[in-house]
Amino acid sequence: MLDIKWIRENPQALDEALKKRGADPESGKLLALDEARRQHLTKLQEAQERRNAASKEIGKAMASGDKDLAEKLKAEVSELKSFVQDGEAEERRHDAALNDALARVPNIPLEDVPVGADENDNVEVRRHGEPKHASWSKEHFEIGEALGLMDFERAAKLSGSRFTVLSGQLARLERALGQFMLDLHTQEHGYTEVQPPLLVRDDAMFGTGQLPKFTEDLFRAGDDHWLIPTAEVSLTNLVREEILEGDKLPLRFTALTPCFRSEAGSAGRDTRGMLRQHQFYKVELVSITDAETSIDEHERMTACAETVLKKLDLPYRTMVLCTGDMGFGARKTYDLEVWLPGQNAYREISSCSVCGDFQGRRMNARYRAAGEKQTRFVHTLNGSGTAVGRALIAVLENYQNEDGSVTIPSALKPYMGGLEKIEASKD
Repeated sequence: MLDIKWIRENPQALDEALKKRGADPESGKLLALDEARRQHLTKLQEAQERRNAASKEIGKAMASGDKDLAEKLKAEVSELKSFVQDGEAEERRHDAALNDALARVPNIPLEDVPVGADENDNVEVRRHGEPKHASWSKEHFEIGEALGLMDFERAAKLSGSRFTVLSGQLARLERALGQFMLDLHTQEHGYTEVQPPLLVRDDAMFGTGQLPKFTEDLFRAGDDHWLIPTAEVSLTNLVREEILEGDKLPLRFTALTPCFRSEAGSAGRDTRGMLRQHQFYKVELVSITDAETSIDEHERMTACAETVLKKLDLPYRTMVLCTGDMGFGARKTYDLEVWLPGQNAYREISSCSVCGDFQGRRMNARYRAAGEKQTRFVHTLNGSGTAVGRALIAVLENYQNEDGSVTIPSALKPYMGGLEKIEASKD
């Protein structure tokens, strides 16, 4: 959420930033709501002051024997009391209207983010590894089905479209990828492993920006909970409504969890295979930082995610997203796109975003810098470290052999009991 005080002082800057995102201007609407709220608060404050003054005057009138004046003042106090009570309810309505409007405004892009309309305007930053090309390359679902270890038909019987059943060594390979990523991030990158709830309340979804704007992308679980679309929600909200000591920052969390997404805006896209699922595993990275170090932390987090792909020896490229393709809460985002020989294309496997104090303000999560009495809102970052299902896809396609078998990457062999290769059953 943006700071209304900043908007009050920089309305043009807000509208220019929103224009870069391809969004409509919002400053006029927000300032009108803010002004109505402030005018009401002024009237309410004046009424409270007059009520207090009139209450004191009653005592003086009684002491001087002026009963008529005392009664007149009592009537005024009673009227003012009713006005204040009604005014406090009206104040809550003004607050709710302004906060709801602010909650729907996206974050302000950093100055170095390229301006563009969509993914076609994203800019490549760097590239690692040489893409593989082979005339016999197959897509992951062809490989998995030929191995007899990836079943979409049975998954559809259980749950409908966009679900998969993995079995045998493919199920183990997906588990191995998740464990490998967790070990890497906790042992080499300094993240603390967390096993968070998969069900969260409205205020947690609000804190990271999923609510109220993206309700249709989520799965509701009963009246009081939502299934998490990403562990970012649980991990970031660990610090909600807290005041942290600045010298304890940054906090770095990681988790391997299932994630649940309705994919409401993806009708007709990636309908074959595992690329876009309603349920998938992801290793999430979250950092809670101060204002001075959040940009450097963004570069660090992105490097941690890249290390996963380097150790798996998967070709990839790093893209900085343009203003029109960036997520709602992000100020800047790097996407890692892994090479998929079966598709002959790079596809996203990780997004790493710096959010500034946008989420900190929504969560009321603050920190106190050394030597300062005033608190500031924390800065937050999140990234995939990486999407496990998509990593499985990348391994299958990059390590496939012409005979249909799949070689196990060296980094994963300790997690696969020393297995060298996955082959179709000969039964």
